[in-house]
Amino acid sequence: MTMTPNEYLKSVLESQKMKPGCAELVQLEKNRVEVEAVLRKAFGDGPTIRYGGSKAKGTMIRESYDLDIACYFPHDDTSAGETLHEIYENVRKSLEKAGYVVEPKGSALRIKNASVDFHVDVVPGRFVDDKKEDANLHRSTGEKDWLKTNLKVHIAHVRDSGVTDAVMLLKLWRARQDLHVKGFVFDLSIIDSLSGKSALPLDEQLEHVLTTYRDDIDALTVEDPANPSGNDLSDDFDDAVKSMLADAAAAALDLVEEGGWEAVYGRVTPVVPDLSRRAAIERAAASAVPVKPWSPGA
Repeated sequence: MTMTPNEYLKSVLESQKMKPGCAELVQLEKNRVEVEAVLRKAFGDGPTIRYGGSKAKGTMIRESYDLDIACYFPHDDTSAGETLHEIYENVRKSLEKAGYVVEPKGSALRIKNASVDFHVDVVPGRFVDDKKEDANLHRSTGEKDWLKTNLKVHIAHVRDSGVTDAVMLLKLWRARQDLHVKGFVFDLSIIDSLSGKSALPLDEQLEHVLTTYRDDIDALTVEDPANPSGNDLSDDFDDAVKSMLADAAAAALDLVEEGGWEAVYGRVTPVVPDLSRRAAIERAAASAVPVKPWSPGA
């Protein structure tokens, strides 16, 4: 029986969902517990440690995912450093001391060992006051070396947008096309494009976003909902990024016209049963991870 375009896209989406209890999330939770233990050993009970990123926003996809772990210190706590840069560097050093390979990226610290990416980003920062909502982060790229953010606002903006299915499918497209555009900026562009269009069928939502990228990308507003006037995201959505998205969107729309959405996403791969996936992941982890957790070359 032939599926409609909307049914096909929903089947792609279903194959990419990370459901509670799946092997990948079980492993990520283990990773999160171990990382938090390292941070607690280094800094005690001072920092607030929370989930962020696609895990908290409900947009995590199986093919390309990571876990953001926010590590925010109280506004009057200098135990990790006097400045945001010192906090960033001291958190990095604590992770390296525990045996991780740490790759700085923007305001985050990516954790790896010599051969395995653990899909974990640690984001150090400091709350601006006792409310523990707004936080300042060090920024290792761009002209401005810090930014003010609000994890709850970011999560709610995406999670409650009404278009998370479209966000997930377009993230899959971005991953398969190897499009280098910052994840949160990409989410913001999709949500802005689909403002007032959440009731459209999924295939029409995707077509609308891709058409906007191709024909009218300069009309998109990409503003940080936590600090629209203070955080300039233009460096992350500059002419080079826009041109890349426009070209990729044009190619995708041509494929859709010629062969439908399957020409873009391909045949849906059935999800391997969780128990088998978990066993495979645990076997891989056992062979890759030495006695000292995530220690390179041990």
